[in-house]
Amino acid sequence: MEGDWNISRMSSKKETIAVCTDIRIVDLSADWLVVDKPAPLIVHPTNDKPEPTLLGEARSWLARNGEESGTLSILNRLDRETSGLVLMSRTRLAARQFGKAMERREIHKEYLALVSDWPGWDERVVEEPILRQGEVSESRIWIRQAAHPEGRPSVTHFEVIRRLENRLGRFSIVRAMPETGRTHQIRVHLAHLGHPLVGDKIYGPSEECYLEFIETGWSPALAKILHLPRHALHASRLEVPWEGGSLRWDSALPGELGAFSEIGDC
Repeated sequence: MEGDWNISRMSSKKETIAVCTDIRIVDLSADWLVVDKPAPLIVHPTNDKPEPTLLGEARSWLARNGEESGTLSILNRLDRETSGLVLMSRTRLAARQFGKAMERREIHKEYLALVSDWPGWDERVVEEPILRQGEVSESRIWIRQAAHPEGRPSVTHFEVIRRLENRLGRFSIVRAMPETGRTHQIRVHLAHLGHPLVGDKIYGPSEECYLEFIETGWSPALAKILHLPRHALHASRLEVPWEGGSLRWDSALPGELGAFSEIGDC
């Protein structure tokens, strides 16, 4: 399973993870669009370099199918390497309603995480505050977060779904349900519990994995340590209030994570 992804080699001999732009349309109405984002497709454009984005691909899909996309707005942002459900509003009314629901924490989100080892618990609630690690200790990665008493309140519910074992070691599939939305919250809380995401370059075995990846790209050495070229986190369920009722969408694990989880059960 190591490196079971689309890897491309640049002329500089640096191996990069090819960006998949094959988005899956989960639901479409006059007011919203729900898509299943692949990893490592970025959500919004950045100033660093031109590259495909989820927003751009969604607009292209709508245009190809004769749909308007002028007011398309993303409601829930996912990290580059996180796959799964993303909700977009297509009207100002929907943007306001979904935005208010997010402010009131009425949007229910669930994630599936493939983590290292077998937790000694079946259910767990983590309430460790989170802040940027550089505020309290040294880190060469500016974006790296940390669980710390001086951080912002953060709450995540975890539930073990399956325990797996194979030639690479012991792993578990865990359902994560965050109450708050701090940067890297699920990843930080899992690492705090001693069960980091498989493939997590920042919060996994060592932050040196991330620095090496940025410097040299994906390599056999990193594959041996991380097992997957992406961190194994997938946004699997979204539930939002709408006109007195609720809307719910679900998404199964993508191919590379599903295949890893089928290696063996315990």
